[in-house]
Amino acid sequence: MLEHFPYQSLRPHQEEFITLVREAVKSGKNLIVEAPTGFGKTISVLAGVLPYAISLGYKVIYLARTHKQMDRVIEELKAIRKVGKVSGIEFRSRKDLCLHKYIQTFAPDAYTSMVVCKSLRKLGKCKFYENLKEKKDRVKEIVEFFLERPSFPWEVLEYSELLELCPYEVTRKVGEKANVIVASYLYMLNPWIRQAFMDSLGIDYSDLIVIFDEAHNVPDQAISTLSDRLSVRTIERAIKEAHEYGEDDVENFLSIFLKGLEILYKKRLENYESSEIPIRPQEVFEHPILILSYSPRDLAEIINYMVEIGDAIREDKIERNLPPRSYVGRVGEFLWNWLSVGEREDYIHLFSKERGLALELVALDPSVALDFVNEVHSAIFMSGTLSPLEAFRDIIGVKAELKKFPRMVKRENAIVLVARDVSTRGEERSPSLYRKIAEYIFEAVKIIPKNVGVFTASYEVLEGIISTNVHIKIEEEVGKKVFIEKKDASSSENDAMVTEFKAHAKKNGAVLFGVMGGRNSEGQDYSGDEMNGVVLVGIPYARPTPRVQAQIRYFEKKFPGKGRYYGYVLPAHRKLAQAAGRVHRSAEEKGSIVILDYRVLWSNVKKDLPDWMVETMKPVTLPLMRIRLRKFWRSGEIGS
Repeated sequence: MLEHFPYQSLRPHQEEFITLVREAVKSGKNLIVEAPTGFGKTISVLAGVLPYAISLGYKVIYLARTHKQMDRVIEELKAIRKVGKVSGIEFRSRKDLCLHKYIQTFAPDAYTSMVVCKSLRKLGKCKFYENLKEKKDRVKEIVEFFLERPSFPWEVLEYSELLELCPYEVTRKVGEKANVIVASYLYMLNPWIRQAFMDSLGIDYSDLIVIFDEAHNVPDQAISTLSDRLSVRTIERAIKEAHEYGEDDVENFLSIFLKGLEILYKKRLENYESSEIPIRPQEVFEHPILILSYSPRDLAEIINYMVEIGDAIREDKIERNLPPRSYVGRVGEFLWNWLSVGEREDYIHLFSKERGLALELVALDPSVALDFVNEVHSAIFMSGTLSPLEAFRDIIGVKAELKKFPRMVKRENAIVLVARDVSTRGEERSPSLYRKIAEYIFEAVKIIPKNVGVFTASYEVLEGIISTNVHIKIEEEVGKKVFIEKKDASSSENDAMVTEFKAHAKKNGAVLFGVMGGRNSEGQDYSGDEMNGVVLVGIPYARPTPRVQAQIRYFEKKFPGKGRYYGYVLPAHRKLAQAAGRVHRSAEEKGSIVILDYRVLWSNVKKDLPDWMVETMKPVTLPLMRIRLRKFWRSGEIGS
């Protein structure tokens, strides 16, 4: 049973986990599993799935949120390969797996890269793709090479560059035969990408065993991939582009459409308290329909035409070695989607002004992106924070068996202190509150050895704390370097920052400021002294915006009596628990958690938190926090 488990010893409950997974895939069932941080979920689920998948020819699709998590799966597959035969490959976006200078220079994101790649191939302008036909023997060799050893994307890029072959196509060809494909959620949650992905592999859903790692992220990721946003700035650029290409009808329609949005803004949004307002789908077309006397059919034709000429414009720009975007095509695609879901209850149409004027199409039901799960052989959802499991199962809309494994954290290695005199509730936020919170943070950072994470309920709260200059005080008086998460930082910039932060664990220590629910409070692993403690500021409840209220109403209709809990309360509690879990990667690691919000002491919050947090939770004031933290880090005993 353990032929695909490469380590000499098992952690507590790992064998039970492996058996559970093995039996689920053998019987074609779905499984939702909560197992604590440090359990070894990745190697356990692979050890449970692989014997059955390999013997009967099922393909395992292992989905994760971040590149770090995806790389971790390849590391485990490499370890398994030392004791048994297994093949695996990691998919990235076309942009990440491309050698073409044009895409590297001009394609800013995965979607543009996919569109441009399609055009370059069609025009015969990619030598790396063309070489696949010219060097068939070399392609066969490199595919066989990677089937013998699970490989990271950079390894595929390196070898493909030597042979001047397309790394994405090499990855795809390896993926056709590999036992395991590792990819981001987007590959399966986005309906269009999923279909293209499945077609390229030439397999049916019934051939798949799908694993969702860190599955607590799935609902938000599903909603994000089903949603869309179009800025007014993009419409203005589309008008200019239509003029440049002599598309007078498109230019005229978009100009009148934009004027209609200006009228709508002054009428509905300009003096509205919220930064967004719900609108009827047809409301944005009232002005152009009135001025142009358009019928519904006329409207559909002009939008469809914009989509078509968008492709032509992109091809023209590629021919002229210009950035390959088409604003006309982008507007057409958005408006087509906007209309296509106009009558559906699981979407809300918004006019917003938070990041510049924009139309937003917001999905409300994550289960729509997961409907394919009903067709796969078996699906496994696993995370350290899925409780209550029944609620998670409801929200994703998947029939599955449920299993929760006990905590691994030893009682003497954990302490959770909750300040009973501060909270980030909206009406309590003030400069004096932030100064008080800053004092708690400073004292905690001073006592907790080496590295500390400070994760806030929102970027607004983070800015409030930084305004006190506590970060400067920490560097000057404690001697720990401070790192501050940037909302708009790229993955590579953020990874570089976190790597530097972790390195300070071997020096005097450092402090990482970020937000709960962000990539550093959930998507990163911190071992040993890389994060000995966290300070959690507030509970990350979403602002009661129209989209949040629509989510609550939708869930209330779908799950009577549970709308507010499913749509508003539970997601925040899960983010809090995830951030707290950063301090323990094993049962032996010590970690202290300070929560600066007295609401965590309320029973309706505690019931959603992991057992180990509730069992070790103590209410404190600032002087008492100092005493308990010093005692914990001196002896490990929590005290009475």
